[in-house]
Amino acid sequence: MITLTRRTLPPLGATTAATLPGLLLTRATTHPDRAAFRHKDLGIWQTVTWAQYVDAVRAVAYGLRQLGIERGDRVAIHSENRPEWVYADLATEALGGVVVGVYPTNPSAEVRYMLQDSGATVLVAEDQEQVDKVLAVIDECPDLRHVVVIDPKGLRRYDHPALITFDELVSRGRTAAASEPGWLETRVAEVSPDDISCIVYTSGTTGPPKGAMLTHRNCLAGAEAFVGAMGIDSTTTAVSYLPLCHIAERMWTIFISLLSGVTISFAESVDTVQQNIHEIAPTFFGAVPRIAEKMQASVEIRVQDAAWIKRKNYAIWMRIGRRLAGERIENGGTLALRSRLLYRLGNVMLYRAMRERLGLRNVTHCIFGAAPPAPELLEYFHAIGIRVVQVYGQTECGGGSHMHHGWDIAYDTVGTELPGYECAIEPETGEVLLSGKGVFAGYWRKPEATASTVRDEWLHTGDQGTITDRGHLKIVGRLKDIIITSGGKNVSPDYIENELKFSPYVREAIVIGDGRKYLSALIGIEYDTVGHWAEQRGIPYTTYRDLSARPEIRELVDDWVLEVNKSLSQVEQIKRFTLLTKELDHEDAELTATQKVRRSAIADKFGELIEELYR
Repeated sequence: MITLTRRTLPPLGATTAATLPGLLLTRATTHPDRAAFRHKDLGIWQTVTWAQYVDAVRAVAYGLRQLGIERGDRVAIHSENRPEWVYADLATEALGGVVVGVYPTNPSAEVRYMLQDSGATVLVAEDQEQVDKVLAVIDECPDLRHVVVIDPKGLRRYDHPALITFDELVSRGRTAAASEPGWLETRVAEVSPDDISCIVYTSGTTGPPKGAMLTHRNCLAGAEAFVGAMGIDSTTTAVSYLPLCHIAERMWTIFISLLSGVTISFAESVDTVQQNIHEIAPTFFGAVPRIAEKMQASVEIRVQDAAWIKRKNYAIWMRIGRRLAGERIENGGTLALRSRLLYRLGNVMLYRAMRERLGLRNVTHCIFGAAPPAPELLEYFHAIGIRVVQVYGQTECGGGSHMHHGWDIAYDTVGTELPGYECAIEPETGEVLLSGKGVFAGYWRKPEATASTVRDEWLHTGDQGTITDRGHLKIVGRLKDIIITSGGKNVSPDYIENELKFSPYVREAIVIGDGRKYLSALIGIEYDTVGHWAEQRGIPYTTYRDLSARPEIRELVDDWVLEVNKSLSQVEQIKRFTLLTKELDHEDAELTATQKVRRSAIADKFGELIEELYR
C-alpha cells in the first residue's frame, strides 16, 4: 500500500453540483439570444442561439424517447463534429442516458467492438460511409435497435429496418413535445450529478480500448478548473475540429461552452480546418502537437519557396523572436524597454504576418495537450508572439489536471495542478498519481481494470514523472514504454521521438532498443513536405515507397538525425535508422484513432526491418 501525504483539496464552485443538460436549460433561459455556436451551410456561416440550441435538443430528446431510450441506456454517436453531434449528446443525457463517442475513422471491426462492449441501443451515424460500417456488423450487435442517419444522401435504396433519418427523428420529437410540454424539464431535474454522462474509450495502444465512465460531476469539475485558471468567459470564441469522441474536444465544445458561454464554430471538415480557423480568427486555440507541427511545417515550406531576402528576414527575426520569448518567460511576461522596441519592429517585419497567416491573430489563449510536444515547437509559437501553455491530463481524470499558469512556463514541463486536483509521485516507480473530483467513476464493465487503476483513492496514470524545484510536473514517458538497454540503461523514447518529429520532414518516429545494445529508429517521412523538397531539387518519384527509397531522402533524414543526436546523451542517441516504406494507418491497426502508435503492432509488422537494424 502506498502512503502519501494528502493536502486539503480546494473547493470548487457550486456549478460542479449541476448537470450538463441542466446547465443548457439555464443558459437558454438567461441568455436565449446569444450565439451558442456557428456552422457553415452552403458556404455561409450560420449562427445558432442558445434558445435554438435547447429547442433542437428538446426535439431530439423527445425523438429518442420515441425510440425507447430510457435512463441508463447508451446512445453511440459516429460522426464528424457538427451541431447534430451535440444535439444528440445533450438529448441523451437529458433522458438520463449515456453517450458513447465513436471515432469517424474507426473501421467496422472497431465500431463492432465499441457497440458490443457498450451495449448501445441507438447509433447516430453521420452519412453513408458510417452507415455502411455499422450495417456490416449490425447482426453481431444484439443490443443495437436503431441507426439514426444525419445525412441520408446515397441511402435512398437502403431498406434496413433499423434505419431512420435524423430529420424524421426530430419531426417525431417535435410532435411529441407539443403534446407533453414540460416533460423534458422534469426528466432533466431527475438527472443526478453522479449519474454517468458519457463513456469515452481509451486509445487502445496496448490492447482493446477501455470505456472510461465520466459522471456529470467529473465533466464539470474539469471544465470549471480550466475556466477559472484561464479566465474563460462568454466573449471567448473557439473552433471545434478535434474529434468530439476525445475528451479534449468534448471539454471545450460541450462542457466549457455550457459552463461559461464560449461560442463554438464547427470546422467544415478535417481538410478545411486551417481555412476555417483563418475565417473565424478565434480567441482560443487548442491543438494536439501533430496539428501544431503541420502548421509550423506549412510556414517552413513557404519560406523555402520565398526569395532570398525573405528567407533571410525570416531567419533573423525567428532567431530574435526565440531570444525574446526566453526573456519574456524568465521575467514573468515582461520585456525590457529595448526588447519591447525590438519586438515591435519584429511584429512589423514578420510576427504579425505569421499570426495572420495561421489564423491566430486574435488568440489570447493557446494550449497544446493530449501528447507531449517537442520544446522547440513551444518555443516556435512563443517566438511569433503566441503564449502557448501545455495541458496535461487523461480521460480518467476528467480531461486535465495540470497546466502552465500565467507566465509560469517551462517548455519541458506541463505546469502545476489545476484547482481541485492533487498530484503525487509514487516513490518506487516514479508513477504520476492524481486525486480530485474529476477522477472518473471507473471502466465500463471492467471492475478489475478499475481496481488496478484507482488504488488507495489515487488514480494511477501509467505515466512516469518528476516534480521540479518550481513545483512543475515533468512527464518522463509512459511506464510501459520505458526502454531498458542490454547495458541496463533506462531510456524514455517519448522525448527522443518528439525531437525527431520536430522536423517538417518527419511524420513518425518510433525508437527501438529494449534489450538491445543501442537505440535505433523507424522513421516515416512527411510525404507532402518531403515531396515538395524533392520536386524543388528535380528528384523524380511516383509513390510514398519510391520517395522514401531515394538516397537523397535518406541523406536528408540522416542529417536531421545527426543534428538531434547532438542534444542527446550517449545512451539516448540513435545509432541506426530505417525509413518506413508506407504511411502508418489506423485501418491497418498501426495507429489508434487518436494517431498514437501501437508499438506492439509495429514490432510485429516491421519485425524484419527492426532486426536489420541490429545485424
